[in-house]
Amino acid sequence: MTVESKQIPMRAVPGYYSSTEGIQIAIQTHHDASDEDLQFFQQLGVEWAMVGVRDNSLHGADFYKHLVRRFGDYRLKIYRITNLSVHNVPEITLNLPGRDAKIEEFKQFIRNLSAAGIKYNTYAHMGNGIWTTSHVPGRGGMKARMLDITNAKGHWDGVVFEGELTHGRPYTEDELWDNYAHLMREIVPVAEEEGVFIGVHPDDPPVYALGGIPRCIFGTFDGYKKAMEIADSPNIGVCLCVGCWLEGGVQGMGNSPADAIRHFAAKNQLFKVHFRNVSNPMPEPWVETLIDNGYQDMYDVMKALREVKFDGCIIPDHIPAMLGGPRVGTAYSIAYMRALIQAVNNEAGGPA
Repeated sequence: MTVESKQIPMRAVPGYYSSTEGIQIAIQTHHDASDEDLQFFQQLGVEWAMVGVRDNSLHGADFYKHLVRRFGDYRLKIYRITNLSVHNVPEITLNLPGRDAKIEEFKQFIRNLSAAGIKYNTYAHMGNGIWTTSHVPGRGGMKARMLDITNAKGHWDGVVFEGELTHGRPYTEDELWDNYAHLMREIVPVAEEEGVFIGVHPDDPPVYALGGIPRCIFGTFDGYKKAMEIADSPNIGVCLCVGCWLEGGVQGMGNSPADAIRHFAAKNQLFKVHFRNVSNPMPEPWVETLIDNGYQDMYDVMKALREVKFDGCIIPDHIPAMLGGPRVGTAYSIAYMRALIQAVNNEAGGPA
């Protein structure tokens, strides 16, 4: 069944052209995944792939169509393409020189996705990257990301951000909101015209402020609600990273991941979920964990997704490195997620 011949569900974006109903599982990979990698994903029984294109020279509709065909040979459908050049963009977030060119690049990216039949994209609005302290031993010595906010640096696409003022001066909340509103005025008409849905990822970590930049928009539940009101479009919604929500905790974010799921799903704004866990909320240092080993009972999160009849994709994210290479952690995470989905579906009498 093609994208065109099936109406996209209104309660969430894409279960489009899926052979199953309800909560969908996807894997993350790259454009140069080997045939063996794709066969491994097929063996896991997933239908969807989130594909990162790491070579900026390859971005374009023709290459995306090639990826759709190649992954399709292994019965994998592409849910999203990652383009780091228009994701976490200081020029856009902070209104730096080159903003207009970056926004035009973002618009063309949306058009390219649509031309390839890909109807979703995740966007993040951080001006100085994802902040990390180091990688430390987790359970059984697995390598896991750790954050101590008193000693951390931001990282994005090969750039390192550090110090009290990563961009030379402090920025105000009003500046950040104005810059976001400008982006929405430019991007929303293109997304609506092309039929592409954009889910905005939380700030990682949701700390106020980092390097002189307030994380006031996608670092709290109230900020998210205001951002969705400004966008005022069915094509702009939320990529809910459970891990980021847990980093902030209920006190920092303003509610729990399950309550956020209920709110955004009720407004048809829940497009994608990053299903990951951490050891504890801030302000204490935290470590990323496997799904079953953090402070959040992820069964409660899955129950909330089933309760709202979510039929978009969930993915394992930031998987700690286990012995045996990256396929081990991927298989462990997918299996755990699949078991949780089966449990909540059985309790509810079947898929949504």
